[in-house]
Amino acid sequence: MKKFTVIGLEDFPLVKPGDNVAKLIVETAARNGVTIEEGDIIVIAQKIFSKAEGRIKSLNDVIPSDKAKSIAHRTGKDPRFVELVLRESKRIVKASLETLIVEDKRGLVCINAGIDRSNVEGEGNFTLLPEKPDESARKCRLQLLHLTGKNVAVIICDTYSRPFRRGQVNFAIGIAGINPFKDYRGLPDLFNYIIKVKRVAIVDEIACTAELLMGQAREAIPVVIIRGLKPFIEFSESSTIKELKISTEEDLFKNTL
Repeated sequence: MKKFTVIGLEDFPLVKPGDNVAKLIVETAARNGVTIEEGDIIVIAQKIFSKAEGRIKSLNDVIPSDKAKSIAHRTGKDPRFVELVLRESKRIVKASLETLIVEDKRGLVCINAGIDRSNVEGEGNFTLLPEKPDESARKCRLQLLHLTGKNVAVIICDTYSRPFRRGQVNFAIGIAGINPFKDYRGLPDLFNYIIKVKRVAIVDEIACTAELLMGQAREAIPVVIIRGLKPFIEFSESSTIKELKISTEEDLFKNTL
């Protein structure tokens, strides 16, 4: 029988700028009666990294540019908020009354550059995504190794909308210690047909699994441990979230949106 375990760490403390996320994870796990084990996958909501890294901005401190004011008029958004989005973006994909979609500085195509005010203390305060999610994941992984002596993988996740589908799902935005894909290409199926294109974005699937316990409101479970997947994934010291990004030439949906 094949199985794996999903463990949500409850009573996680509110994270403040300068906090050591790995230390908080180990301490919270201990309070939950959980010991981090070799081969665990630690899935962490991006927001606690954003808070720990001081990626919190108040609209009161933002002076909008003329471009932000123009886009704000078109979208019906606060021009100060639009200015934050522009500062975090490479390019605007779509700006309308319905939405403001951009490609952010990390190469993520998302609404509002991932800027969010949910679960952020203080009126007018918003969190920005971590500057370098892969680097945040890598540092956390090394600190967890130092604190526990266990080799684990780390996935930083965030919730995004998807084209042509209602609802939102969790995606990996930063990884360390894990190959982002489970590659079936070249393998036979049940009837010995050779699989040609199937390469599963397993880090996104793991992020979605973690979100079932994380939730989006008052659950206060920003860290989930996935245990028992070691035989089904590939640990990797060199993998990066950039491997999931496709080129314009590979984009099957170009010119359709």
